[in-house]
Amino acid sequence: MPANESLLPTTVVGSYPQPDWLVDRAVLAKNLVPRVRMKQIWRVAEDALEQAQDDATLVAIRDMERAGIDIITDGEIRRESYSNRFALALDGVDVDTPAEVVGRTGKVTLVPRVVGKLRRREPVEVRDMRFLRANTDRKAKITLPGPFTLSMQAHDEHYGDEEALAMAYAEVVAEEARALKEAGADVIQLDEPWLQARPEQAKRYGVKAINRALQGVPGPTVVHLCFGYAAIVTEKPSGYSFLPQLSDSVADQISIEAAQPKLDLGILSDLSNKTVMLGVLDLGSPEVETAETVAARLRAGLKHVAPERLVAAPDCGMKYMPRERAFGKLKALAEGAAIVRRELAG
Repeated sequence: MPANESLLPTTVVGSYPQPDWLVDRAVLAKNLVPRVRMKQIWRVAEDALEQAQDDATLVAIRDMERAGIDIITDGEIRRESYSNRFALALDGVDVDTPAEVVGRTGKVTLVPRVVGKLRRREPVEVRDMRFLRANTDRKAKITLPGPFTLSMQAHDEHYGDEEALAMAYAEVVAEEARALKEAGADVIQLDEPWLQARPEQAKRYGVKAINRALQGVPGPTVVHLCFGYAAIVTEKPSGYSFLPQLSDSVADQISIEAAQPKLDLGILSDLSNKTVMLGVLDLGSPEVETAETVAARLRAGLKHVAPERLVAAPDCGMKYMPRERAFGKLKALAEGAAIVRRELAG
């Protein structure tokens, strides 16, 4: 564990580039973020896939360690998307005959149909967490799709009510999150990008669903929201349509992207009771930031957030980047945070 990890710790949002020998990146790039299975993404035969994913996960872990990141993940290497691995593993979901809905980008996408009571029939990410815990001595984080986002990525044919569907997802997410803590997770993060995409529904029951999903889950816990992957969404607003409401959530930390959208950081005052996981790497830019650029972005954040409440992170979507670029950006993140730590220490 790096010695200064307690002040301005560095982390990743979740994903890291999957190797070209594991996934067909052309297939990944030309398709929308999958809500149903996208088996054609994998270059490795089914009978060797798990071992290949384990090997690629080790590469991601070591890259994050070498870059100097304090709180690492497994890179979400085993996932076709951030959400479908969990979403498709539940009882009550028909994954074979998907429905069509309009996604965040306004395009039609295939989603699973909820045809019965949602149940977590078995652990979904517990093996992933145990593998991560066994292969690093750094603090370890694992991510889950949040209940609000899951409800927006499915077609409901059972519950007949948007809030009821979100709360049903919250129950199964909570069950998985507690199991992940028992498996060794230091940090649990819920990915909730659809809070930003559907603010009216989010204002009605988004926080309620999040609080239920984190009930009984020891901290630290994080809620992440964003404007969409940089590889897909190139023009982003400079403010969130849903953010202050998260001050009422039980999550310890709120994760936001700020570098690519050039976010007005004054909004951070709305989260004065939370630790802020601040995106300071622009994943929409092919340039690898210098350590000083990262340091400057962190100093800007410190004008609104006390040092003990700030976590340094990338914006989201590292999965879609070339590995060399992703590693370089993470290295700059660690070095930039180190600069600011030294300044704070006087």
